[in-house]
Amino acid sequence: MQTREVVFIVEEDPEGGYTAKALDYSIFTEGETLEELKGNVKDSLRCHFDKEEDIPRIIRLHIVREEILSYV
Repeated sequence: MQTREVVFIVEEDPEGGYTAKALDYSIFTEGETLEELKGNVKDSLRCHFDKEEDIPRIIRLHIVREEILSYV
C-alpha cells in the first residue's frame, strides 16, 4: 500500500545549510541551499523505498526557523 505523503522537518544547520528529517521514516538529508535540499530529499526517498511506486507523491517540508530576540 502506497503512503500518500511524507513530512520532513527542515532546520537551518548551525554550521551552514539545511537539514531535513522525515517524521515517520528513518530518512535524513542535508543541503547547502533550500533548492539543493529539495533535490536531496527526492534522492533520499528514491534510496529509501525499494519500488518507485511506493514513494509518496506528496512531500511536505515544515521549515523551522529559530530566532532569538532580546527584551531589553
